[in-house]
Amino acid sequence: MRRSTLYSLIFIIILTAFAVWVDLPGSRNVFGRQAEVVEGLDLQGGLQVLLQARHVGGKAPTREQMEEVRQVVEQRVNSLGLTEPVVQLQGSDRIVVELPGVKDPEQAIRTFQGTGLLEFIDAGDTPLQVGTLVNTTLGPAITNGNQNQNSTKNGTPTPGTTPTPESTPQANQTPVAANVTPTPEDPQFQQALQATPPEQLQRTYTTVITGNDIASARPDFDPTTGEPVVSFELKPEAAKKFADFTTQNVGKYLAIALDKKIISSPQIRDPITNGRGVITGVTREEARTLAIQIRSGSLSVPLDIISSNTVGATLGNDSVQRSIRAGLIGIGAVALFMILYYRLPGFVSVVALAIYAAVVFALFKLIPVTLTLAGIAGFVLSVGMAVDANVLIFARLKDELRRGRGLLQAIDVGFKNAWPSIRDSNISTLITCAILIWFGSRFGASVIKGFAITLAIGVIVSMFTAIFVTRTLLQVVLSMVHTRNLWIWGIGKNQLPEPEGRTLQPAKSSRTTQA
Repeated sequence: MRRSTLYSLIFIIILTAFAVWVDLPGSRNVFGRQAEVVEGLDLQGGLQVLLQARHVGGKAPTREQMEEVRQVVEQRVNSLGLTEPVVQLQGSDRIVVELPGVKDPEQAIRTFQGTGLLEFIDAGDTPLQVGTLVNTTLGPAITNGNQNQNSTKNGTPTPGTTPTPESTPQANQTPVAANVTPTPEDPQFQQALQATPPEQLQRTYTTVITGNDIASARPDFDPTTGEPVVSFELKPEAAKKFADFTTQNVGKYLAIALDKKIISSPQIRDPITNGRGVITGVTREEARTLAIQIRSGSLSVPLDIISSNTVGATLGNDSVQRSIRAGLIGIGAVALFMILYYRLPGFVSVVALAIYAAVVFALFKLIPVTLTLAGIAGFVLSVGMAVDANVLIFARLKDELRRGRGLLQAIDVGFKNAWPSIRDSNISTLITCAILIWFGSRFGASVIKGFAITLAIGVIVSMFTAIFVTRTLLQVVLSMVHTRNLWIWGIGKNQLPEPEGRTLQPAKSSRTTQA
């Protein structure tokens, strides 16, 4: 066995073992993320939410405003890691959101529905009580007995957060739940109103910056404590303003208000002069949600939840089981054909296809890809294309053997000659997948998008297994099976070419006998 073949075999064994480990039932922690199967609405059900735009000042939102809101909601939903969400307009002022495989419905709703105004306000020498209401220079907390519904293009923080400069000790705080779109009848709003001292509502606090002044945000971990945080960076014009304020007010309090309700009131310990800081006091999931909301911006039109329902699978368990059974029968029939017709190469291709299936399914769990019936169909189709690549390779291999080449040379030349056909056909398929993904994203056809994603992943992996895995396994088998019998390579005696112009006769003796 050649050294390069040995190294390739070791790599294949390690890759297969890793893929099988990821494929095992249950969730796996891989590279800091959970690898698990995410099923679509048709397989496992999920969350269905109906949102309605609030008519501000008695005016209904325009079609352009609703389309803008739909795009922002879709961006937030896509950031949840779902590849099969449905976000579409219904009528003139409603949006339907379907989220398959959602673990925490409340967390998901907070992620895509948040419309609140985030403000960093100057609290002076006295910390403000968490959960109370404040009037700010951007608007009062109460107008005509109702809560002021401000909406600007900024992110919405998760309750219980604190901004601090990077690598600076954190301030103590008490997390509190906040409603992202409270109404005057909301019990939490009434509770906050009752907890607010009357003199506090008679004062107007200065807003230093808003969520619109944040340039970027991402979930991160504190390098010292390992606690989850959200790293943020301010825009240049806001960074200077924030630096001046924190420099001049060290030792004072900078409160954070969401929809005029205080969620944290930390003390400024050090100036934040470089425009970069972190938001602490959040869980890992809250940090992820906060980063999504800050990146996506707020909704230009407030949304109210009309209904929120957990829906069951649209396909019954019997239908799913029958689909799986049909797929296994089809793959088994293909494997049997490959072994009977191509014999030893066919058996090697079946092993390569098993490795292919393990790697693809592991990728589905790692990305993750939401599996629907259409997505499974794309995967099965990619299996057929992987078999097609092996057929091309083995047909070339048999041609080279008929021409009298040695086995090792026939394998190398056969793969080399088959590669252009495999490459061109797979690239054509990938181009089609790209068009389908664009079409599904542009027109909200999530089923088409899911089919194209699973097919594209399958095609890419099939090229790897057909050219690299199958070739390596054939070279390994050739080094172990020492036989010149071409039958096991799929060639019968009657398929070999007849010799041309050559005869075999007994040798004549040069000696003569004389009487």
